[in-house]
Amino acid sequence: MNQKVRNFCIIAIIGAMYCAVSLALAPLSFGNIQVRIAECLTMLPLIYAPSVYGVILGCFLTNLLGAFMGLNVLGFMDVFVGTIATALAAILTYRLRNYKIKNIPIFAIMMPVIFNGIIIGIELGWVLFPNAFITGSLISGIEVAIGELISVIVGYLLVRALATKTKIFD
Repeated sequence: MNQKVRNFCIIAIIGAMYCAVSLALAPLSFGNIQVRIAECLTMLPLIYAPSVYGVILGCFLTNLLGAFMGLNVLGFMDVFVGTIATALAAILTYRLRNYKIKNIPIFAIMMPVIFNGIIIGIELGWVLFPNAFITGSLISGIEVAIGELISVIVGYLLVRALATKTKIFD
């Protein structure tokens, strides 16, 4: 199979998986207290560069469909703001994958936690706490970062298993 077609198919599958898992677990995927399980996929750029596009696509579709369905408390603003946060995190996860401490790419792993904690925290503060924006943003950011940390730890463990036990991304 042509490598470009293969990569395109894998990107589409990653995007579809991200979206399906996020929407299936919608109560956990949106809001200030969230553990978006699909964010486990943000660790795929550690082992497969094109997955950056799949994660971005999945986040975009999740936020768009979530807004249309009334599931996303942030509405259509999150289609752009949330997707930008995920895009920045995915790109930097890929770029920092080789910087390791005790053979763990800690900086890369922390990118989704940092970007989503800050950007989504500010977005939630803006929408949910307009009269207490700074406090609301800080609290929401911490809540999002904690949920994100859970997702990326699980994602990192899954990616390590994928990298050692399969040849899917070779």
